[in-house]
Amino acid sequence: MNSHVLMLNAHYSALRVTSVRRAIALLFKRTRNDQPVAEIVHVEDNQFISYNFEDWCELSVLRKEFEPAEFDWIRTVRFDVAVPRIVRVLTYNKVPRQPVKLNRRNIFARDGSRCQYCGKKFPTNELSLDHIIPRSQDGPNTWENIVCACIKCNVRKGGRTPARANMKLISKPVRPKSCPVLSIKLSDHKYRSWQHFLDQAYWDVELK
Repeated sequence: MNSHVLMLNAHYSALRVTSVRRAIALLFKRTRNDQPVAEIVHVEDNQFISYNFEDWCELSVLRKEFEPAEFDWIRTVRFDVAVPRIVRVLTYNKVPRQPVKLNRRNIFARDGSRCQYCGKKFPTNELSLDHIIPRSQDGPNTWENIVCACIKCNVRKGGRTPARANMKLISKPVRPKSCPVLSIKLSDHKYRSWQHFLDQAYWDVELK
């Protein structure tokens, strides 16, 4: 249940990335006219195939036998259900346009968990955020003024600018056009089918 599911609107446009639990709840939900709220979209050989949840469960039995490594699985009493990668919400037509949130997770993802002073990669628990122009000098909380820094480099820089600390940035920080965490997900083979629905020049897909 730790996987993620791409949510599309009725016109196959990306809305957001959601949890497996939320996706399954949508697949069970019905409208007042007893119509399904959502369906599963599966990409196979560059073709989009739609399934309701009942048909997907039947298909999962075959997938479990012949392609068990291709999916994550939800275990039930009678059989295992393949976790869908994409869910289409049939009752929703709008496309939200949201800026990428400035938060710790997205900054670490943008910088690849790499200290922007020494260039070394670290686990996130060994990284901190550094204001290029320090807050004590009215440095703003912006994409262009905050970078990943290892603890050693952050201590060395202190409350100074890089120039005063005789330090250089390995790259210029910029505001990402799309969610950097999503880009990391797309590098994982099991999420490659998302790329069919994502035009990163247009959509900023936010992890929920």
